[in-house]
Amino acid sequence: MDPADLNLVLLAGAGLLLVAVAAVRASSKAGLPSLLLYLAIGLVVGEAGLGLEFEDAQLTQVLGTIALAVILAEGGFSTDWRTVRPVAPLAAVLATVGVGVSVVVTSSLVYLLLDVDLRTAVLLGAVASSTDAAAVFGVLRRLPVRQRLRATVEAESGFNDPPVIILVTVVTSSAWTDADGLGILGRIGYQLAAGLVIGYVVARAAGWLLRRSAFPESGLYPIATLALAFVAFAVAGLVGGSGLMAIYVAGLTLGNAHLPHRSATASFVEGLAWVAQIGLFIMLGLLASPGRLLDALPYALVVGAALTLVARPLSVVLCATPFRVPWRDQAFISWAGLRGAVPIVLATIPMSTGLPHAERIFDVVFLLVVLFTLVQGPTLPWVTRRLGAAVEHQPRPVAIESAPLDTLDATLLQLTVGPGSRLAGVEVSELRLPQPAAVSLVLRGDEIFAPGPDTVLRMGDHVLVAVGRGGHVEVERRLHAVSDHGRLADWYSRLPATTSRSVGTT
Repeated sequence: MDPADLNLVLLAGAGLLLVAVAAVRASSKAGLPSLLLYLAIGLVVGEAGLGLEFEDAQLTQVLGTIALAVILAEGGFSTDWRTVRPVAPLAAVLATVGVGVSVVVTSSLVYLLLDVDLRTAVLLGAVASSTDAAAVFGVLRRLPVRQRLRATVEAESGFNDPPVIILVTVVTSSAWTDADGLGILGRIGYQLAAGLVIGYVVARAAGWLLRRSAFPESGLYPIATLALAFVAFAVAGLVGGSGLMAIYVAGLTLGNAHLPHRSATASFVEGLAWVAQIGLFIMLGLLASPGRLLDALPYALVVGAALTLVARPLSVVLCATPFRVPWRDQAFISWAGLRGAVPIVLATIPMSTGLPHAERIFDVVFLLVVLFTLVQGPTLPWVTRRLGAAVEHQPRPVAIESAPLDTLDATLLQLTVGPGSRLAGVEVSELRLPQPAAVSLVLRGDEIFAPGPDTVLRMGDHVLVAVGRGGHVEVERRLHAVSDHGRLADWYSRLPATTSRSVGTT
């Protein structure tokens, strides 16, 4: 490639990235998911706009899967397991049984209402039934939604991709003619179980390795962490398991482990996830052909209405009622099940295999995602308030950054006394840190000093704690306890487990 052409490509790429970053702010003000603006950018740059032609469905599928893996890794890494654990059974049922109900109901209605064959109806029902992690994470984390509800919808979006991918792969392949229900369920069960186990085992081993590694530069820790998460993705794929399930579980496990330079890793993975979202949605917009979308509009409205107004609510009711979820929460879970990149990426599978009516399926799904995201996204804040799913702003738990010291057998912990933390007002001696550990420095405004036993911590203090061999886990646990309960941390720690978890919750 000529250097001048290379510079033009780089200039265009940098310009697109800057426009996409600016679109995040614009979408936040307008109350729209940013994915819609990214798709619009792809359409503008594409064949009907600036004339850039892109029709490689197979490349889109490969790059889309990698981008989804990055997004799921970040979603897992930024999720608090303490919030997910109580709702994990419900999320698992929604991601498996719920998806199955949605596929059956949507496919049946599409087959009855539209002039399509059974295979096309099943594909439309399957492709559209998966909620999208990028859309759900991007929208719900900007809303003051109760933790359990948000965790349920987020975990479902992380778990429900593999079953749909397996179903779509079977329906688009030659196995459609001789596939049996038990065989498909067996494949789905194996892939989910293999992905879950491999993701957890690899992440546990990765956490052990990272805690015992003293790299010369802190920037190497985020790279190593993400690379180890992709080891889980690749190993699961090699044994026939679900790579997306594996990397989500690996991200969830690593994100809740005691890792060195955790804040730097979280920022690094978050940045990569944004790049993955931007690139993925722009690429999907490029693949779409605006000239065909108008013909797909009636099909998109029927499929979207069947899914959003009938299949999704019914699947949530059937799955959530046995868990005694109130009807208002069920309604919120149903409406918050946003579609996004995952259905569109899945719609490229029929195109890459040359299936009849594949372009029509892609156009219908693309238009469905745009139209119903325009309806659900902006109305979700209102729905949240009306259904009582909103919650007053709650302070975040104290974030503790750990860094192994290369030449000393010790770890340096860094934390900030943030708003709402009950570390404020506690004397250093009252922290009662497990030994060997000592509060070594405090940064308060422009002042840096070595605290004494009677030094009282204040809001906004930046605190450094030096910890000896192998003690940082217990020290972090103690600091979290004092941040949550202040001087009563010892009393709370003596309560029975079920009592201590329930005290202070709303």
